[in-house]
Amino acid sequence: MEYIFEFLLFSGKFLSLIIFLFLFILLLKNTKNEPKVKLNQIEIMNVNREYAAIKKHMLLNITEKSRIKKRKFKEEKKSFEKNIYICNFLGDIGATSVEALRDEITAILSVANSNDEVLVILESAGGTVQGYGLAASQLQRIIDAKIKLTVVVDKIAASGGYLMACVADNIIAAPFAIIGSIGVIAQIPNFNKVLKKNDIDYEQITAGKYKRTLTLFGENTEEGRSKFQADIDRTHQIFQEFVLKRRPILDIEKVATGEYWQAVTAKELNLVDELATSDEVISRLIKNANVYKVKKKLKRSLYQNVFKKAESILEHFKVY
Repeated sequence: MEYIFEFLLFSGKFLSLIIFLFLFILLLKNTKNEPKVKLNQIEIMNVNREYAAIKKHMLLNITEKSRIKKRKFKEEKKSFEKNIYICNFLGDIGATSVEALRDEITAILSVANSNDEVLVILESAGGTVQGYGLAASQLQRIIDAKIKLTVVVDKIAASGGYLMACVADNIIAAPFAIIGSIGVIAQIPNFNKVLKKNDIDYEQITAGKYKRTLTLFGENTEEGRSKFQADIDRTHQIFQEFVLKRRPILDIEKVATGEYWQAVTAKELNLVDELATSDEVISRLIKNANVYKVKKKLKRSLYQNVFKKAESILEHFKVY
């Protein structure tokens, strides 16, 4: 019996060592500098052809077979002077999709002219200030290039998501999409009482009066809380100014309360310009323009894949 116990203990240690080595190798691989963007990482799909193929497939299946044999299906080939480029942005807390967005926009701007247009299908409930600030700045590049930018929201553009959306010349949202949440939130637990209860001392050494305002393990002070609140208020003020500069028709005091609205109400508040889904918008555009989907293929790390999976599971339990 003792021999079996020792064998199981040895097996557990050996398995733990193998797992540790595997994770260590993955960590080393992911920390290496990634190569520059390759051309084959940018996928370009002709949406006009995609819709034409769907139409052809439907016609071939609903038309009588005897009639199909007598005539060949003639695919309509149209070419327009205007090009419209579509990007998708699926946001998370850290706005990690900005890596792909910046390369997609760079690719588009290398060929687009002032007659063209960019359509961004956006979905985000917000996240870090710096992440979504960078994402909004990427969209601003399109505006600076004098190219029309339209953002379409099918599900949600809240907080940092709306920070991005407001850059656009035109915001379109599905009727029940969640829009708004122009506010800032920060929260941090404090375990100081737990440490004291268990006679555990905690030391924190800082240089600079406000290097640490609120802490996880130390005892928070009113001065620290006040400074932290002031920082949040300042960030909120910058957020409001950014939105108002790009959408001056807004009553900013009315909409910058941190509240969110369904798009039907958001339209009344001038947060969006039109009610429609991305499918409706694309169906209209292909009648008068060459429409292309531009997408960068990203190779995600093990950490990113696990994080994405966990976030998608939590999404089912989220209530806005």
